[in-house]
Order: sequence, then structure tokens, then C-alpha cells
Amino acid sequence: MIGAIRLLRIIGISEGISFLTLLLIAMPLKYFVDFPLAVKIVGWAHGILFMAFFVMVLVAVKPMKWRLMDVLIAWTASLVPTGTFFLDRSLKRRLNDLNSQGEAR
Repeated sequence: MIGAIRLLRIIGISEGISFLTLLLIAMPLKYFVDFPLAVKIVGWAHGILFMAFFVMVLVAVKPMKWRLMDVLIAWTASLVPTGTFFLDRSLKRRLNDLNSQGEAR
């Protein structure tokens, strides 16, 4: 259970970084320096992380105790350039709750 949340956090942060890299570095390189390979490479990495994030959200439904609206919010967070960083706060909070419950047992 905890492993799914940790993995979702890692993928979410990676997806967010790849999105920002795509927007702030690769796209300007493509359009201002005529270097389209940057978008191709970063775009592929971002696409894979984006799909992995979608799948990991579904895997984390049970440990996060999410309902449909929570899943939709998590997925929407991946469409906003810094959205996964904000989502990470709630993931971290839930992970800390689970860790403290485990210590109490």
C-alpha cells in the first residue's frame, strides 16, 4: 500500500519536471534555435511518465481512499504544468499518516 503511494509520488514529481522541461527548455529550443530533437526526446520521456502517472493514480486509489472525484482531480493535476507538485502535498500527508499508523501498531 505504502509502496504504491511512494511510486505515485516519484512518478508525479518526474512527470511534473518533464512537463516543465518540455515547456520551458525543449519548446524554446525547437522554435528559437531550430532544434526539434529536444522536443522529440523530452516529449517521449514526458509521454511515458504521463501514461505511467495515469496508471499509478488507479493503483493508488485504494491506499489513498480516493473516490472518483479524487481520481479526476489527480488526473487533472497532470494537465497543469505544476499540478503534480501540488498533488504531491496530499500524497505526502497520506504517506505520513500511514507511516505513523504503522508505528502505532
